[in-house]
Amino acid sequence: MSQGEASRSRLSIAVGIAALAAPALHSITDMLEWYQGGFSATQLWLNYIAFLPMPWLLLGLYTVRQPRPDVSGLIGALLYGVAFIYFAHTTLYAITEQVPTYEALWARLGSLYTVHGAFMVLGGLMFARSALHAGWLPRWPLVLFASGIAVNLLVALMPAPDMLQTIGSTVRNLGLMAMGYGILFKRPHAVVKVW
Repeated sequence: MSQGEASRSRLSIAVGIAALAAPALHSITDMLEWYQGGFSATQLWLNYIAFLPMPWLLLGLYTVRQPRPDVSGLIGALLYGVAFIYFAHTTLYAITEQVPTYEALWARLGSLYTVHGAFMVLGGLMFARSALHAGWLPRWPLVLFASGIAVNLLVALMPAPDMLQTIGSTVRNLGLMAMGYGILFKRPHAVVKVW
């Protein structure tokens, strides 16, 4: 194995582990928030830890998966990353200001939070579309990821309790975890171009 292949292999392992662990921990913190009826210091610190790898996660997937998606996939990965840099900041803000609930956090941050939510939706959908178009297999993790983002968007546009965002987040996270599992434990599939 060449030095470049070994380096790529280590990066694949790091991306695969991050794609399994960070979304799983994020989903656990969502369940804790729902169970507790709001934020707690422990839940928020765990959420922050879950958010630390998220800004580079799609960029890592873009880098280690073959065939590489087109430039819209790269732009999508970057937009998704920018959103999660901000979301990590909002977690620290909630800890510092002792914000009790997601609804209270959103009320304080309002339009800036909404803009970054739009970055997450747009970036995630661009990435998923590009990876599907590139022929990534299996396709179902990408469809699951995109479906979770679509649920997040629909819940944001409807008059529904904000806690329902956890449904979309959980579906999105399951898609990311399946991609991580695929990187770590599955042999690459043949490429099937779509569109």
